[in-house]
Amino acid sequence: MSKVAVFGAGSWGTAFSLVLADAGNDVTIWGRRPEVCKAINERHENTDYFPGIELPETIRATADPAEAAADAEFVVLSVPSQKLRENLGQWAEVMPSDAVFVSVMKGIELGTTKRMSEVISEVTGAGPERIAVVSGPNLAREIALREPAASVIACADEAVAQRLQDLCHSQAFRPYRSTDVLGCELGGAYKNVVALCVGMAVGLGFGDNTTASLITRGLAETARLAMKLGADPLTLMGLAGLGDLVATCSSPLSRNRTFGEKLGQGMTTEEIVASTRQVAEGAKSCASIFDLADRNGVDAPVAQHVAAVVAGEMSARDMMYAFIARDTKHERD
Repeated sequence: MSKVAVFGAGSWGTAFSLVLADAGNDVTIWGRRPEVCKAINERHENTDYFPGIELPETIRATADPAEAAADAEFVVLSVPSQKLRENLGQWAEVMPSDAVFVSVMKGIELGTTKRMSEVISEVTGAGPERIAVVSGPNLAREIALREPAASVIACADEAVAQRLQDLCHSQAFRPYRSTDVLGCELGGAYKNVVALCVGMAVGLGFGDNTTASLITRGLAETARLAMKLGADPLTLMGLAGLGDLVATCSSPLSRNRTFGEKLGQGMTTEEIVASTRQVAEGAKSCASIFDLADRNGVDAPVAQHVAAVVAGEMSARDMMYAFIARDTKHERD
């Protein structure tokens, strides 16, 4: 049994905690709200996100970051990506000096265009052998219901990735390993933007031809940027790329697709944000992903246009027809 701290009591932090507990680990969740922690400890249930789903007794929760981190061998970070730097800066002094940080977040930091692993390294000083990422088609509610799923755990040190495989291999969760941290993170962040785009098409009433075209071109765009930055293109064909993209673009459980649908139906970003407590990472990261692509000279029309719609600079319908109006070219280009 390993001691694991999970920082974040939202839907994915809770679901991944359940996976870790099912795999035989002792899990402590840090939660921002004491009432959520109390429900987890006393009722073994996260009533805000998964009412009716019982959590194992090996999961407990606390609002004290020092208590959560004490003696942890692994620290899982599951907070909104744009809040990671601020939060981790507050927690850094209580983190064990030899703990492995595991990012389950999928975003690119605004302004810096840093991936989450890069933010973790900058804030904590941890080397690449102590930073890993988890990415794949992992809709949180299905994971919490213990429906069969697979994912990728990536770390520059393959031996650490293998340790993490053992850490979270449960009866319903199958992890694969990789050393391509860059490819896994870009696949996980970019698919949220593509899902927003697909959701807009659905909200506008368009059908499968449109959504399949957007998914395919979104994958091509992701691969262009990932390869330019040095990722393995095969990563984008795997669970952290195509797998995650298909799940997020296809499922009504996807927060990003749902956010996109509402944009397609005419709601503004501000109205959608005000109507839910869930965070759609793509709505936050689309601008930083386009910024990252632009800085590296990579054509990124999906990210560019999605960012414009989210910012209120373009309508979803105008975005769809802007794609069609673009100059024709060879598919590989």
